[in-house]
Amino acid sequence: PVTDGSRELHSLCAQLEFLLQFDLKEKRSFFGQRKDYWDFLCQGLERCRQEHEGIHFVTSLDKLKTPVGRGRAFLRYCLVHRQLAESLQLCLLDPESLREWYYARSPFLSPRHRAEILGSLYELDCVTFHLAL
Repeated sequence: PVTDGSRELHSLCAQLEFLLQFDLKEKRSFFGQRKDYWDFLCQGLERCRQEHEGIHFVTSLDKLKTPVGRGRAFLRYCLVHRQLAESLQLCLLDPESLREWYYARSPFLSPRHRAEILGSLYELDCVTFHLAL
């Protein structure tokens, strides 16, 4: 199993975060806080009317104050529960939403790149992650 001490885990999470932040449009909340991929994921899962336990879990953690921190916790939760590919796929279903959140260079806007990314993430479902949540 992959644990918190794994170098590969840190590399994987950094790459996932890079993909989710790459060419992300700058958006602000009502109070001026910059939105990040966490907000994109929440909105995408909400649009699909999916009650996602990972969202509930992360929002219940009082220590997490920033969207980036919440996004990282969500990625870890999804890895442990083998839900990362499915959760991201649900967020990537709506092309209009993707264009609302991402500029044209985002790999999520390319059907070929999106399929490659999701295919790789579905392969991670075979890996056991024992991470501190």
